[in-house]
Amino acid sequence: MKYSQGHLGRVLVIKIEHGDDLLNELRQLAIKEKLSAAVLFLIGALKKASLVAGPQEDIIPPSPVWNSFDNAHEMVGIGTLFLDQDQQPVIHLHAAAGRADDCRTGCIRGDAEAYLVVEVIIMEILGSGAIRKPDAVTGMDMLGF
Repeated sequence: MKYSQGHLGRVLVIKIEHGDDLLNELRQLAIKEKLSAAVLFLIGALKKASLVAGPQEDIIPPSPVWNSFDNAHEMVGIGTLFLDQDQQPVIHLHAAAGRADDCRTGCIRGDAEAYLVVEVIIMEILGSGAIRKPDAVTGMDMLGF
């Protein structure tokens, strides 16, 4: 285990509106507000989304299982935001989304279009030194210090 300590900075309250691209809006806000580390809490609905719902097999590097939907689902999510080595914000967002008996859980990537509204609370983390760095074993950008 590796860890660092930081402290809370600003708290941002965001309304992602109907039709907005969720991940793009959050990335653009992170750039505008110069966020380098944060935790995100989300509640609302998505019209469509693409998510990774686990690996094909329990091996490293993983081969993702993709899942998507294109009709409105209620959702709740939590995520992190850290800069990569190019100083660009990278959002790691896991969510559960459901409609009637259809419930999906995974890491939202690619398409994620808001339906009606997605409310987001961002809590900025200051002084942690956390960054996303390429990991040779997994082939993914992983949390580092």
